[in-house]
Amino acid sequence: MHKTYFNWSSGKDSALALYKMQQSKTHKVDKLVTSVNASFNRVSMHGLRLPLLELQAEALGFSLQTILLDADVSMTSYNELMKSAMQDLIAEGYTHAVFGDIFLEDLKKYREDKLKEVGVTGVFPLWKQDTEQLLKELLQLGFKAITVCVNAKLLDASFCGREIDESFFNDLPEGVDPCGENGEFHTFVYDGPNFAQPVAFTIGEKVQKSYAPTSNDDDNCFKKDEDTTWDTSFWYCDLIPK
Repeated sequence: MHKTYFNWSSGKDSALALYKMQQSKTHKVDKLVTSVNASFNRVSMHGLRLPLLELQAEALGFSLQTILLDADVSMTSYNELMKSAMQDLIAEGYTHAVFGDIFLEDLKKYREDKLKEVGVTGVFPLWKQDTEQLLKELLQLGFKAITVCVNAKLLDASFCGREIDESFFNDLPEGVDPCGENGEFHTFVYDGPNFAQPVAFTIGEKVQKSYAPTSNDDDNCFKKDEDTTWDTSFWYCDLIPK
């Protein structure tokens, strides 16, 4: 079996993709790899506290490797850090890397190009599957998740810190992807069929944060399209380990 690590976000797409990979007869996943904002000790973008990520990995029965990133890391530095981390994983014998991406073509190409540079093969178990059906499958399997970050342009604060269930799906505004695949929302999975025990937490405060694109166009993840307005404001819900 191929020695495989999982690029873990702590959210629902990762959880479902991991569950599917655990049924694989060709890949052996035994490590979760997560990028962490070193300035705040939180999962990048999701804003999840590091201790909850560690408890989650423990409940799933996997070792966890974190990649520490500065809060204002440049794209160049990010690529260098990720390449170094992948080279270390290759030295441990890893040949394949799993992602929970569903339909973002540009992101998949970026990942595959970077993996190709170091000779690692990407695996995408959810790729091109219907997101409405994936969300229903997630709920049917018994996964439990809560939103930790929502796009303030598309979802109001009431969606942040909310349980992912059928009512959540029914309340999503038109145009919002059921799995938040366009970055509409991010989640923390705290229980499921492959968890040894639920991850216990309490819900803390909600805060709204805004971000600006870098002034260096060559280091900007935003498209250079003057007609495009960018979603740079998000609601975060702080979860506190019990």
